[in-house]
Amino acid sequence: MSSGFQVRRIAGALGAEVSGVDLSRPLPAGAAAELRRAWLEHLILFFRGQNLTPEQYMAFARGWGTPVEYPFVHGIEGFPEIIEVKKLEHETINFGGIWHSDTSYLEVPPMASMLLARELPPYGGDTLFANMYLAYDALSEGLKKTLEGLHALNSSARADVTRTREDRIKSDGGGGEKKQFNAEHPVVRTHPETGRKALYVNVAHSARFVGWSEEESRPLLEYLFRHQVRPEFTCRFAWQPGSIALWDNRCAQHNPVNDYHGHRRLMHRITLAGDRPA
Repeated sequence: MSSGFQVRRIAGALGAEVSGVDLSRPLPAGAAAELRRAWLEHLILFFRGQNLTPEQYMAFARGWGTPVEYPFVHGIEGFPEIIEVKKLEHETINFGGIWHSDTSYLEVPPMASMLLARELPPYGGDTLFANMYLAYDALSEGLKKTLEGLHALNSSARADVTRTREDRIKSDGGGGEKKQFNAEHPVVRTHPETGRKALYVNVAHSARFVGWSEEESRPLLEYLFRHQVRPEFTCRFAWQPGSIALWDNRCAQHNPVNDYHGHRRLMHRITLAGDRPA
């Protein structure tokens, strides 16, 4: 690329690793624009060796959008928009350990999320990502017509995902743990920057179709949940200390693999304000 950094695709479906860039310094306008184009193409950008201070991490995040607070967990001291995503040695359930789009139960879900690896286990702890453009494109024309115009009710109270944040609420609760957030969003959303259609339901938060009962919704939702994470739609990222992942929450899902019991894993997460799905 003309700005001196390189973008290397890591899988057929999504994800690219960027090298030759120091995120501790402000990016020139031209470089920032090139990275944005690469991000929209690959859905996720990965950076290695970025041992940023919280101030530097926030400055990088603000170059992409507006950081927002997470409703269930306090931020770190002095930086309310940076939360710790951690699993401690004695814990068996990891934070967010299920396929999901971040906080799709909010009326205006985040545009993007980013993670910075601080402490890692000696093995395991990878994160899987899935491309919701490809998931939508692979549906039959008949099913696409069925889904057009449908909305799904997304809830923060889904049992499987509430368990994945119990440990963090106990240790770092942000005051929102007793609240329940619900939002209705299109099952198929159009990306506001690329114009592409993406499947926008997820097993963690999507409870039923609006106007349908849960029993009526279950067979089709379960099909979509299986379909959207087919291996050919995914990539897998192996973390190193100082690695950063920046993903487009509007068209990608993620799932942290819980395969490192007895070891500690600590990440810093920032989410960036988005738009109402349409």
